[in-house]
Formats: sequence, structure tokens, C-alpha cells
Amino acid sequence: MTAFTQLMAVYQPPPGLLVHADWGSQYTSEAFTTLLNRTQAIASLSRPSNPYDNALAESGWSTLKTELLLRGACFANIEEARLELVKYLDHYYNTQRLHSASGYCTPLEVELHYHFNLP
Repeated sequence: MTAFTQLMAVYQPPPGLLVHADWGSQYTSEAFTTLLNRTQAIASLSRPSNPYDNALAESGWSTLKTELLLRGACFANIEEARLELVKYLDHYYNTQRLHSASGYCTPLEVELHYHFNLP
């Protein structure tokens, strides 16, 4: 929940943010559900027996794990893992890695395009 709270504080998305998650207890807990309601975010959970509902989000997690581990990531502790993850996301995945689902643009390019083309 700390990561979600930090994300909301930094980006301050408008109401209706979709939060893709699985049916794990951390995402279905009363505390997290209350946090979603307070921030006006919407949980996007797959329907029972339908793993394709969140396929795009699951693909993203798979890519992260594969690419981070392929780079030889081995962590001595949780803080080191956290720092590597931030470095991977902020300095590679969001700014350099091209994504076929977004027309071979980076997430940063998609976000900038969105902000500069608001009505």
C-alpha cells in the first residue's frame, strides 16, 4: 500500500485510475479497498477462471521479471531490490524501452502525448 500511496502523491491522477491486480489478499483487503475508494481509483481484477482479463498487466510483470533477471539482478536485501527496481523502471522501462502495445513508443512518450493533447 505504501507504493500505491506514493504513486498517488507524485502523479495525482484524476478519479477513475484503473489499478490492475490479482485476487491476492493484499489487493482485496478492507484496508486497500478503503484506500482505492478514498482516492477514487477502480480495482481491475480478472473474473474467476478468466486469466485474460488482466493479460496486459500480467505481461508487463513478466517482462519486468525477465528483463531484470536477465541483467543478472541478484539482491542482497530488500532495499537493494527496491533500488534496482526503481532504476530499471525510471531509467530504462519508462524512458527507453519501446512497447508494441503503444505503437512502439515509450511509456514516457505516451504520457507526454496525453498531457500535451488534452482538450
